[in-house]
Amino acid sequence: MELLYRSVAFLAVTTAVFATPLLNELPPGKEWPERLSVKQPYEPEETTQSPEYYSTFSSDLSFNEKPSEHINEVLPALNEKVENIDAADRSTSPGTNVEKSETINENLPQVNEKADQKRETNESLKDVLGVAKDAEKENKVNYSGAQVWKVSTEKSGVRTVLGRLRRRNLIATWSGNHSYVDVFVKPHAVENVTRAFKRENIEYDVIIDDLQKRIDEENPPLDQNEIELQDRRGHRMTWKQYHRLEDIHGFLDYLAKTYSAIISVRSIGKSFEGRDLKVLRISNGRPSNKAVFIDGGIHAREWISPATVTYFINQFAENFDEEEDDIRNIDWYFLPVVNPDGYEYTHTADRLWRKNRKPAVGRQCAGTDLNRNFGYRWGGKGASANPCSDIFRGNRMFSEPESKALSDFIKNTAANFTAYLTYHSYGQYILYPWGYDNVVPPDHQSLDEVGKSMADAIKETGGSKYTVGSSSGVLYPASGGSDDWAKGQGIKYSFTIELSDKGRYGFILPTSHIEPVAKESLAGLRVLARYVNKY
Repeated sequence: MELLYRSVAFLAVTTAVFATPLLNELPPGKEWPERLSVKQPYEPEETTQSPEYYSTFSSDLSFNEKPSEHINEVLPALNEKVENIDAADRSTSPGTNVEKSETINENLPQVNEKADQKRETNESLKDVLGVAKDAEKENKVNYSGAQVWKVSTEKSGVRTVLGRLRRRNLIATWSGNHSYVDVFVKPHAVENVTRAFKRENIEYDVIIDDLQKRIDEENPPLDQNEIELQDRRGHRMTWKQYHRLEDIHGFLDYLAKTYSAIISVRSIGKSFEGRDLKVLRISNGRPSNKAVFIDGGIHAREWISPATVTYFINQFAENFDEEEDDIRNIDWYFLPVVNPDGYEYTHTADRLWRKNRKPAVGRQCAGTDLNRNFGYRWGGKGASANPCSDIFRGNRMFSEPESKALSDFIKNTAANFTAYLTYHSYGQYILYPWGYDNVVPPDHQSLDEVGKSMADAIKETGGSKYTVGSSSGVLYPASGGSDDWAKGQGIKYSFTIELSDKGRYGFILPTSHIEPVAKESLAGLRVLARYVNKY
């Protein structure tokens, strides 16, 4: 009975503690300047909020009963029972103890039998989990035999051939610029595309000869040491693995709980499937601070993007007191995963999914390219009206809950946003507006200066060479992008960062690259912070 009561006490305490949301529980206004001190609701009831809703930022929650009160109610009764058991044990005579020992010896075979049954049950559970994982793997899109080619486009007519093959659904474009294109060749199409390229004398190199093999090797499980370190840290995030959304959101909540004087978290809206769009803010509370908004994961398959953004968050949170004033005197807003539905879908069903998961009206195809859905020159070049296209623009500007929530927050919050950075992959580019056409804004020279300074810092830190220029000038026109929209809102420094690599791995970047890519990108971000403070 003693063991039973102690177990009940342990379970009661554990349940009360772990059922507590890991959020900032400071009273509103205790650490923030007045304009950022109003308590916010946990889940907005409406998609569109009033300006007052966005003028504040706090992760405080109101609870009718605190978890500690539940613990205090349960523990006295349990402690009393445990003390009664201890007292009974102390009053037991030696003879009784001998009888207990004999009884234990008689019951040992039954105990061993139950232990064997428990081991068998555990093994059965492992088998069930294994079957579940195998079933999930079987339900995923399999890319065995698919390849990625780097195709030279300098010869006249190459892009016309690629367009014809794309319309026949034999290939898809991954990345590229004015001199080459990375082409995903579908498994059943390798022979046909090879013949077409040979007939047209098109030069290409096979970069990935079996895409599924790369996918299988991309995100291996953590070793035992890393798993134990997760338990000690209080959150599951590492930068040695690509994490699911639950881990990322748990990490944000942990930081808000641990560093409540400078960090707060809240949801600015919901995805189509009802997942939170969680924004984390880091601020020293100075009313005169300028603000920077950073997002990642607009395109679901670009896993290095959320990994890099969460790396920034971790570095600033863990080392805020030691950071330079250029970092400390900025209000930092981070949305690591703009497209949570798509991101989860890449983990469970299709590693190469790009769009969100909202079904198109009257069509079997699902998803809108969120980076074609923003309301600046929406529906122009580089965006498709076909719902089955990877660059489908949506049926109207801001038709998607994710893009609308992001834009509503930036427009309506009281923060003085001076920079907007959106992290993507891949290709190693630092791009500024405009993307909708091959034109540049009036202040393009200052944007170019900042971009090149960031690129220099990245190269000095990690050796990667980033190309700097306007989105349409360096790559291709793409209307409805978030960076163009942010610039249109008057945000001075608006950049799209296309992270590593240049195509050897493409979207399937191994986990060993996470920290090097994030570290050199952080060096570039520090340069931007200096310009923001000087502006």
